Amino acid sequence: MTDKTLPILLVTACALVDSDGRVLLTQRPEGKSLAGLWEFPGGKVEPNETPEASLIRELQEELGITVKPACLAPLTFASHTYEKFHLLMPLFICRRYEGMPRSMEGQALKWVHPKDMRDYPMPAADIPLIPFLIDLL
Repeated sequence: MTDKTLPILLVTACALVDSDGRVLLTQRPEGKSLAGLWEFPGGKVEPNETPEASLIRELQEELGITVKPACLAPLTFASHTYEKFHLLMPLFICRRYEGMPRSMEGQALKWVHPKDMRDYPMPAADIPLIPFLIDLL
């Protein structure tokens, strides 16, 4: 298959930032693809769902926090070809949310300064996003 024939998978991701300028990373649990890798919280955009609505839903499901659409700011995006699909992933930044992020799906959570993110193994699509966060924070 060439890139042109791969299905496009649209997922959203969030750089959730705390008052110390750290970003929340979540670890993919055993049994999922790319298990053990660290990533930005988020997930697949469902049919007839905007990326923002998807991210708000995913953050509630994964972390138990409430985010308002006005608190999500688009920062950059990743476009990466995996073996069976092409991933398109907008990355939003969020500094304001309600609740304390906690693991709702058994995944490990870690607050990390962007300059230290390269110390955490991440999916190939996430790695190019790190310099944007270093520059911003």
